[in-house]
Amino acid sequence: MSQQPEQPSVRRIVLPSGRSIEVVRWGEQSHTHRGLHMCPDCGSGLVQPIDWSEAPEDCWNLLLNCPNCDWYTEGLYNADQVRELEDRLDEGLADMLRDLQRLTQANMADQIDRFVNALYADQILPEDF
Repeated sequence: MSQQPEQPSVRRIVLPSGRSIEVVRWGEQSHTHRGLHMCPDCGSGLVQPIDWSEAPEDCWNLLLNCPNCDWYTEGLYNADQVRELEDRLDEGLADMLRDLQRLTQANMADQIDRFVNALYADQILPEDF
């Protein structure tokens, strides 16, 4: 039996300056453990629950979907697996909120610049307000 070459994990990190870097890690991920957030078809880390219900013995029945390749699965998962998925979803939400804040600030700065330029060019009239 031949052993498959080890695949790195890649994570994009946005620095406070706004620049982003990719951190490549070798040997940190187990080949037997794949979090529920990882798509087995396309490898995307965007898998999300579509529907869920509580099941006996501290388990949850989840319907999962990958929006990247439209993969679906339904299964019974233990509390630890669901907690790990929730942690990943919380991290993703925090990332989106940080991106939204940066985008909002960039858009506002652009609007201010355009307004100031319009003022200097006498393109703003009293009727504009």
